[in-house]
Amino acid sequence: MARFLYRLGRGAARRRRLVVVAWVVAALGIIVVSQAAGGTTSNDFKVPSVEAQKALDVLEDDFPAAAGTSAQLVFAADEGEGTLTDQGPAAAVASVLADVDQQPHVIGVGELQVSSIDPHIGYAEVQYDQPTEDLKDAGFARLERLADSTNDKGVVTVELGGELPSAGAEAEFGGQEMIGLLVAIVVLLAAFGSVVAMGLPIGVALVGLMTGMGLIGLVAAVVDVSTFVPTIATMIGLGVGIDYALFIVTRHRENLRKGMAVEDSVGHAIATSGAAVLFAGITVMIAISGLAIAGIPTVTVMGVATGMTVAVMMAVALTLLPALLGFAGPRINALRVPGMAASAGLATSGRESMWHRWGRQVSAHPWRYLMIGALSLGVLTAPVLGLRLGMPDNGTQSDTMTTRRAYDLLSDGFGAGFNGPLLLSVELGPSADADAVLDRLGAALEADPGIDEVHEPQVNDDGTAAVIQVVPTTAPQDEDTTQLIHHLRGSVLPSALGSGSDTSVYVGGQTAMFVDISERVEQRLPWFIGAVILVSVLLLMMVFRSVAVPLKAAAMNLLSIGAAYGVIVAVFQWGWGRSLFGVDETVPIVSFLPMMLFAILFGLSMDYEVFLLSRVREEYLARRHNDEAVVEGIAATARVITSAALIMISVFAGFVLSADPTVKMFGLGLATAVLVDATIVRVVLVPATMRLLGDWNWWLPGWLDRLLPKVSIEADPIPTPADESPDRDREPVLVG
Repeated sequence: MARFLYRLGRGAARRRRLVVVAWVVAALGIIVVSQAAGGTTSNDFKVPSVEAQKALDVLEDDFPAAAGTSAQLVFAADEGEGTLTDQGPAAAVASVLADVDQQPHVIGVGELQVSSIDPHIGYAEVQYDQPTEDLKDAGFARLERLADSTNDKGVVTVELGGELPSAGAEAEFGGQEMIGLLVAIVVLLAAFGSVVAMGLPIGVALVGLMTGMGLIGLVAAVVDVSTFVPTIATMIGLGVGIDYALFIVTRHRENLRKGMAVEDSVGHAIATSGAAVLFAGITVMIAISGLAIAGIPTVTVMGVATGMTVAVMMAVALTLLPALLGFAGPRINALRVPGMAASAGLATSGRESMWHRWGRQVSAHPWRYLMIGALSLGVLTAPVLGLRLGMPDNGTQSDTMTTRRAYDLLSDGFGAGFNGPLLLSVELGPSADADAVLDRLGAALEADPGIDEVHEPQVNDDGTAAVIQVVPTTAPQDEDTTQLIHHLRGSVLPSALGSGSDTSVYVGGQTAMFVDISERVEQRLPWFIGAVILVSVLLLMMVFRSVAVPLKAAAMNLLSIGAAYGVIVAVFQWGWGRSLFGVDETVPIVSFLPMMLFAILFGLSMDYEVFLLSRVREEYLARRHNDEAVVEGIAATARVITSAALIMISVFAGFVLSADPTVKMFGLGLATAVLVDATIVRVVLVPATMRLLGDWNWWLPGWLDRLLPKVSIEADPIPTPADESPDRDREPVLVG
C-alpha cells in the first residue's frame, strides 16, 4: 500500500498538468450531465412492509384521483370584520375559492368548513391531479400570490397548509456552508501562515464538493433522493475534504523542511498521511453504507449519496492535491501572513511544547483524568435516556412561514389532532358486506375516547376498498397519538372486524408513517451499531496490530457520539437553551438522525484516531517506551488535530443557522461530537487510558496476527522487511 501511494503521489506531482486537466474535465462533465438529467430531490418516504406504507399503497391503487397532491386554504376573518359567514368575509372567501378552482391541475375545491369552536376560522380543501413534486414550485407560487393579494385587502387572512404548501414553502438550504469556509480560511492561515498553503485545501474541497453534488444529481435522476441529502453531503464533504487536505499538506511541508525534493516530498506525504486519509475515508464509507440495515430506502440513499461525496473527497486529496502541490513547488509557503513565520504549523523537534507538558501531566495522573473525562461525557450523555424519535411537522416550523400559521389556526379552530389525521385504508374482502363492515368500523372508532371525529367513509368505484379519515384528540407529536395508533391496530380494528373476516384495515397517514419509521429505526439501530463497531474494530486491528487499541477506540467513539445525542435531546426535545439555536418549539428527534449521526461520526472520529495513534505507534516502535510515545504522539499531532477540528466544527455549526430543525439537529450534533472528540477524548481519555494500559496497548495474539491481513499507514513508503520474532505468543507481543 505504501509503495502504491508513494508512486501515486509522486506521479500526480510529476504529471500535474494532465491530472488537473483530467479533474476539470471530469468535474465539468459530471455537472453538465447532472443538469441535463434533471434529477430533483423529494421528501417521499417509503418504508416497505410497515402498515402505514400498506395503507398508502391501497390509497394509490384504489383511489387514483387521491394520488395527486392537495392543499388546504385556511381562512381567518380579520378583526372587526365579523365571522367567516358574514357578508364581507364570506364574499372574500368565495372569491378566493373561485380563483383557485380555475388554476391549472386543480380538479376540485371543497366547500368552506367553518369551525364550531371559533367561527372566525375555517378551511377548504384543494385537490390536484398531479403529485407534489410536479407542482410544488409553480402550484405553490400561484397559491402564495393569491394569498398575498387577498391579505392586502384586509378582510380575511389566508394561510396555506397541506401537502403542496408544505413542500413548496420548505426553507431553502444553502449559504450556511460559507460560514464554515470563512472560518476554515482563518484557521488555515493561522495553521500555515501562508496564503498559498491555505488555498490548496480550500480549492481541493470545493472541486470535490461540486463533483459530489453533480453525482448526487445523477443519482436523483434515477431514484428518489431526500431534500436533506445535498445539505448533509455538503456538511460532510466540506468537513472531511478540508481536513484530509490539511493532513497531507502539513506532512508535505514537514518533508520539505527536512530537505526532500518536491516530488519525493509529495510521494512521502501521500504514502503516510495519504494512507491515513484513505483508511479514514474508507471507514466513513463503510459506516455510512451500514445504513442499509435500517431497511428504509430513503435512508439508504442518504448513506450512498453521502458516501459518494466522501469518496470524491478522498480521490481529490490523493490525486488532485498532489498535482497542485507539484505546481506550488518550493513556494508553498509564499504569500506569508504578516507576523507569522514560514514554519507556522510545523512540528518543532527538540523543543518542549505546551502539548509535551500536557501529555506528561495526564500521564502522571491517569486515573484522575480518566475519571474527570468519563464523568464529563456521562453528564453530556445522560439526556439520551429520554430520547423520543419522531418527525418534525409544520407545527415545529418558524412562525414566519405560512404553513406554521395555518397549522396554528387549524389547531385553534378544529382541535389539536386536526393537523395529524389518520387515514384508514380498508380492503374489503370478496364476501364482505361493505355497508355492514364500514358501519361497525365507524361505530368502534367513534366510541374510542382518543378520537375526536370520524369522517364518512369514501368507497371506490368498484366497491373493493374504502378510506376513513379519523381525527385524534391529541396533536401529531403527542405520545398519546402514538399510543392511539397502536391501540387501533392492536385492539379496536380487529375487534370491529371480528375473527375470520377477509377484510383488512391499515392505519396510515403522515402521522402513522412517522411512527412506523421511528419504530423501524429503533428495531434496527442496535444491529446497525453492532455491525459498524465490529467492522471498525477489525479494520483498526489490521492497521495497529493490537487488540486494546481498537476496542478502546470503539468505546471512546461511543462516548463522543453519546454526548452528541445527549446535547441534541437537551436542546431540541427538552428545550434547554433552544432560543440560542433559533428553535421555536420543542420537537422529537428526527427518526433517522441517530443512525445517520452514528454512521457519520463513527467514521469521522477515525480521522483523528488514526492520525494520533499512528504517530504514537510510530514513536513506540522507535522508542519502545509507551509513556514517551504517547507524549510525543500528542505533541506531534495536537496542533493539526486542533486545526482540523476547528474547521470541521465551524462547517457543521454553520448549518445550525438553517431555518429547518432537522438541519439544525445535524449541525449541532456533528459539531458537538467533533468538539468532544478533539478535546475530552483525544487529549484526555486517550492518553490516560494508554498510560494505564502500558505495553498492553500493542499486544496481539500470534494466531490473530497471522489471520489478519497486513495494512500499514504512516509507514515509510519504501519499507524494509521487519525482523521476525521467533516467539509470537509471548505476552505482550509487540507487532511492528
